[in-house]
Amino acid sequence: MLSVNRYFPFLAVIISIAAWYDPQPLSNLKEAIVPFLTIVMFCMGLTLRWQDFRRVWNKPQPIALGVLLQFIIMPLLAWALVKIMALPDDIAIGLIIVGACAGGTSSNVMTFLARGDVALSVSMTLMSTLWGVILTPWLVAFYAAAEVQVDTTGMIISIGKIVVLPVLAGLLCNQFLPQVGRSINSKLPDIASAFILAIIGIVVSLNAEEIQTLGMTTAIAVILHNLLGLGLGYAIARWNGHTEAEARTIALEVGMQNSGLGVALALKFYGPVAALPGALFSVWHNISGSLLAAFWKWQIDRKIRKIRQ
Repeated sequence: MLSVNRYFPFLAVIISIAAWYDPQPLSNLKEAIVPFLTIVMFCMGLTLRWQDFRRVWNKPQPIALGVLLQFIIMPLLAWALVKIMALPDDIAIGLIIVGACAGGTSSNVMTFLARGDVALSVSMTLMSTLWGVILTPWLVAFYAAAEVQVDTTGMIISIGKIVVLPVLAGLLCNQFLPQVGRSINSKLPDIASAFILAIIGIVVSLNAEEIQTLGMTTAIAVILHNLLGLGLGYAIARWNGHTEAEARTIALEVGMQNSGLGVALALKFYGPVAALPGALFSVWHNISGSLLAAFWKWQIDRKIRKIRQ
């Protein structure tokens, strides 16, 4: 039987190319993104216990560092890329908006696949979302001398429905019905990976037209924004003495933005051209995150095999 989790990065690339080439089949499944993501979060919850969150909140330094880096590195990188690459005004504001957004739920998923610290990832996403209500408009104004309004209530409700409730449901199921978790535990990575692949395909198909209109310079800027965020997040976390699992989790949280919010804000206040960086970021960070998660998982599996030999 094909292990979806094992071949996840290759399948992600294949599905992305197929969805870009022929977006019609998957573009009709836009409404399925939230239910699919909810299922993935529930699967993650099944791997967690109350002690995991207690451990994370009793040691808040990684959460604080992750959120701090989120709102320092990503907007600063966006501003630097805008200046260095001399991006047009609309593209520039779009990239800065993406950089000023909080971490996205994709980071939780990729942390799960990379065998990082899922409880830490969920905690950082929640905290960055709450801080983003204040910091996102302020950072956009600071770096771009522009104004945006964030739907505070909508953001909090969205994170609650997509992240908190399904993770909590999985955690409670694991607590009070442990036999359910044990019975499907070995299949959870494959189940989660299958739904994530579907989400990636849908996201690519929905943004296929926008991707085709992007110039090479804009594409390079978006890709560098993501890769530098991932790299700096990991390096700074390790430099600060955090564990490998914590560093990987922080890297994914820092480098993977709530680009959906970035697209929505750019469209509302500046128009479709300003939304292009966010649209590409939505596609690219899922691909880069998948590849990075697969690499880290391979590293862990190799170490385990060596120990057993």
